[in-house]
Amino acid sequence: MANAKFIFPAQFLWGTATSSHQVEGNNRNNNWSRWEKEPGKILNNQQSGSACDWWNGRWREDFQRAADTGQNAHRMSIEWSRIQPSPDTWDENALDHYREMIRGLISLGMKPLITLHHFTDPLWFSDIGGWKNPGAPEIFAKYAAKVVPALKPLVTDWVTINEPNVAIYCGYITGVFPPGEKRGFRSAAIVLKNLIRAHALTYKLIHHEQPEASVGIAINMRDFIPATNAAADRWLARVLHKAYNDSFIEVLSKGHFQLGPFAIRCREAKNTQDFLGLNYYTGSQIRFSKDISNVISFPEGAMLSDSGFIANEPESFARALDWAGTFGLPVIITENGVENDDDHFRREYLADHIHQLWRAWSRGIPVKGYFHWTLVDNFEWERGWTQRFGLWQLEPDTQKRIRRDSVDFYEAICRKNALESEDLRHYALGAFLRLFG
Repeated sequence: MANAKFIFPAQFLWGTATSSHQVEGNNRNNNWSRWEKEPGKILNNQQSGSACDWWNGRWREDFQRAADTGQNAHRMSIEWSRIQPSPDTWDENALDHYREMIRGLISLGMKPLITLHHFTDPLWFSDIGGWKNPGAPEIFAKYAAKVVPALKPLVTDWVTINEPNVAIYCGYITGVFPPGEKRGFRSAAIVLKNLIRAHALTYKLIHHEQPEASVGIAINMRDFIPATNAAADRWLARVLHKAYNDSFIEVLSKGHFQLGPFAIRCREAKNTQDFLGLNYYTGSQIRFSKDISNVISFPEGAMLSDSGFIANEPESFARALDWAGTFGLPVIITENGVENDDDHFRREYLADHIHQLWRAWSRGIPVKGYFHWTLVDNFEWERGWTQRFGLWQLEPDTQKRIRRDSVDFYEAICRKNALESEDLRHYALGAFLRLFG
């Protein structure tokens, strides 16, 4: 019987990723708190409520669970609306709260990776136009200028903005995120430019405060696969890749981006990332069609998650890693995971993707860490509580945590700093047979 051990480099980061609104609970002063109250905006009209109750202190037990199961890092975000509840008000108690959380991580031997913006905006910021406001980059930089000096004794690794391409696509094209514009392409272009400038300003601010800092963006990469070899399918897949995956990152790399007549130039953003944060979940099949609902699908026979939201397409992850490697920067997998309540599919997905991660490192892509999404089931934005991404199951009404088998599988990977065939046989037999059968 085959025996193999896919070993990762020393000091590799193994952790989980979370975001403030999804885990803290009782965030009442941001755009998502308002969005959740509007009928029909969230699946089944669910609300985040207490979420995972972290603001009341349950972060302690969840951090302990992470540390006890071999994780050496954690990615978390700061809630802007708590730090700056109104334009001219700063909440020092909220800053103290985040300092306490980060100290808690460090005391357990986990390295913090801190995200300054993860989808949520203060209500007052939304009410003055949000990211369409011409002054938005400077407003955000003012917030960062408050947070970074307060946390820099504890933090050296920063993500400025999480998934700006998702925020734009869902907020201004499909309208499923606030502010809910549909096909607002002009708005999307304005927001893209403002988010780029906000990142660039914040990058420079952090390095001024903390020259040794490592600062990056977390971009969602979706692999767009032509459904057929037809020229129209291949053309559309290329256009979607360029618009969705490349637009933000190319400006940070080159200072400009162009797609047909659309162009962005921002010289101040050139070379403003020290690592590339890659959020990857799935690949998609692209078919040219006048009916937009038929454009994106999954390959026939693909292994799908509970709601059909994610396909287990590890070759797409391999292409995402190759794409990330083209920018010549260290790569951190800042999110990767799957929604699955009974936990069988999650273990197969985890095995296939960790193996592809090892293959990417072995062919020279400088991968430095992996943050699984997520530690415990949480509030999944417009899909509410219907999707279960956690290594630990959560009962929101009771706040009870239930250990899934994925906890043990991921612990084995973290502790060994390796994916081992014996663990594959035990936890993810399908992946074992795909690799060695």
